[in-house]
Parts: sequence; C-alpha cells; structure tokens
Amino acid sequence: MRWAIAITAAFAAASVFASDLDVGQIKTVRGTVHVERGGQRLAATPGMNVRQADSLVTGADGAVGVTFLDNSLLSLGPSSTLGIDRYSFDSTTHAGQFDASLKKGTLAVVSGRMVKQSPDAMRVRTPSSVMGVRGTEFAVKVD
Repeated sequence: MRWAIAITAAFAAASVFASDLDVGQIKTVRGTVHVERGGQRLAATPGMNVRQADSLVTGADGAVGVTFLDNSLLSLGPSSTLGIDRYSFDSTTHAGQFDASLKKGTLAVVSGRMVKQSPDAMRVRTPSSVMGVRGTEFAVKVD
C-alpha cells in the first residue's frame, strides 16, 4: 500500500511539473506565426500551449492572440517578436510575475488577475526601455 501511494504521489508531482511548463494558450492566429521553443520553429495554431522561454514571431501578414493562466490577454501584430522571459502565477493567491521582451513590432495587452493583485507584477522590455505595467490595458510599438 505504501508503495502504491509513493508511486501515485510521484506521478502527481511529475504531472504538476509538466503542466507548469504551459503558461498560456494561443487563441487566434492570422497569417504567418510561429513559436520558437528549444531551438525549434513550430507553426502556431489555435489551441497550442505557450511556455515560459518561448518566443512568438509573426510574419508581415501575421497576428496572434494569447490568453495566459491569469487571464491576461496579449495580441501581437505583424512583423513582431516577443519573448516570454518569465511567467509564474499562483491561481489561489493571484501572485506572480510576468516578464516579456518585445524585440520588434506591436503588442497590445489587457492584464489579468496577476496585475490586479500586484500592480508591479508585469514588465515588458524593449530594446530601449523597460515598462512596468501599472494599469489594465496598454499597447507598445518597437520599430
């Protein structure tokens, strides 16, 4: 009996760890969009999970919409590159951290529960600045 409990606990811990890798889900894709993950270039599709350390890349005709675990909504416009540098979220306390890097292009965000709980929880880096998000909606463009 102890052996079965230990295996069940280990399996549950492994399942939680694996699911922790997914931080959001792609909801909409238009045109050319891919996800760069672990040195691979994956075609983005609605329903595809997004992970910490992924980069979202849109072509000249591309756009993508992503919903994160805290219900933050992110829209990336044409010719854009966004790296998800850090994402952690506690669904019970709504505490967490969301750091992203917009290397080029356009980004629009409606923040979710994380920023409502802790206004300094989201930061977006650009090649020339770091924005701390204090409100609920913002847009930024990097040429």
